[in-house]
Amino acid sequence: MPRSETLVPARMRRVAIVATQPRLRDALVEVAGAGTVELSGALAPAAGEAVDALRCLERTAAGSDGAPRPRLRRRATAIAELERRGARELLAGEVALRQRAERAVTHGGFALLAGWTPQHELGALRSRLSAVGASIVELAFPPTETPPSLLVPVRAARPFRLLVETYGALPYGDIDPTPFAALIFFLMFGMMFGDAGDGLLLIAAALLLRRARHPRLSAARRLWPFPAAAGASAVVFGLLYGEFFGPTGIVPALWLSPLDHATMLLAVGAAIGVVLLVGAHTLGVVNRWRERGRRAALLAPSGLAGLLVLLGGVLLVVGLAYVPVLTAAGAVVGTLGALLLYAGFRAESGRGVEGVLQRLIELLDALLRTAANVLSFTRLAAFGLMHAAIGGVVVDGAGALAGGAAGYLAAALLFGVGSALAFALEALIVGVQALRLEYYELFSRVFVEEGRPFRPWSIPLLADEEAP
Repeated sequence: MPRSETLVPARMRRVAIVATQPRLRDALVEVAGAGTVELSGALAPAAGEAVDALRCLERTAAGSDGAPRPRLRRRATAIAELERRGARELLAGEVALRQRAERAVTHGGFALLAGWTPQHELGALRSRLSAVGASIVELAFPPTETPPSLLVPVRAARPFRLLVETYGALPYGDIDPTPFAALIFFLMFGMMFGDAGDGLLLIAAALLLRRARHPRLSAARRLWPFPAAAGASAVVFGLLYGEFFGPTGIVPALWLSPLDHATMLLAVGAAIGVVLLVGAHTLGVVNRWRERGRRAALLAPSGLAGLLVLLGGVLLVVGLAYVPVLTAAGAVVGTLGALLLYAGFRAESGRGVEGVLQRLIELLDALLRTAANVLSFTRLAAFGLMHAAIGGVVVDGAGALAGGAAGYLAAALLFGVGSALAFALEALIVGVQALRLEYYELFSRVFVEEGRPFRPWSIPLLADEEAP
């Protein structure tokens, strides 16, 4: 895949697979083996000789090894022969192939199937089809159908794509926010869960997950970088806060102690929120331009209009509180953003008094929402304070019990159990809060519509000597 497609979905091409009717099976076998074409059209229920033979074999193999995985081989074999050999996988492959063949449009001895394929796969697909006497023809994009999205399979980004895929499929043409989303998630997680000791536990758990060989953990094993990165962020903020399983004094505070500087931490959380919202709005402007053109990029709440309202509000607050010279600039920028928002709402609302009221209500909602979004990021400090407070309670309680053999044993027990409960509970809560900030405050600006993932039709091919 070209480097130019590392930040956006791969360029898709609408294509038609064309073959003579006698060569249709050969063409479909090559398409299935390539696994690079998403064929259009819903499939009809399976029927025919291959289905009957497969059902017959499945009745005799009931309860043995489950449903067969479809497979194909290039050389066609009679259905009766496959049934005699008990080749359930090949029969399942023939059923899937014939379902696709039923969707072909035929005319004058030719058969045609339409679909989508990445542009960078066209050359290899054309070579495979030409070898069996078929061809591929590029078609114009249908106005009523959106191309599917295929993200570049970067190995380093794969564990973190879950952040974006859980929210929804990336619209075709939008910028892939995975690097942005991963960096921001771990920044927010670390600020709310800042403890070097707890962070080291998360890293240890991630390394254990990486080495796990239990079948039930096979799907989760590939996600081990996720807790490892979260743990590393918690360690960094734990060193900044001077927290190591609470305020034990084992590490000095390189920046500030949360409980001693709560007001400053709240202000820093809001400031980080402003920076993140500006970044999300910037991605939103680019995405609106790519999706709907200049008008949407300029007037949409997630476009330049919303960005100007945000910047204007920030300048106004800073001007009123600290730098008076910024007050006028903030008022001008914010007013310009509000006027652009009003113009955008005007294009979507009706005329007359009702239309004006609707636009004013939508404008007021947008302004209040922007302020609420900024204030939402103060929870970065609030949960950081909560984590430090719970750690302090556990440490103080253990210290109060210390003294004598029984006292030290009770202190150690309280410290261990309290730290374990705080770790388990807060890690879950902080993770949910970080996701909530990312999805509701940031992604709502990056995305305004949902795409659909690229799902190519793929069936593994067997060599003739492998087939039963």
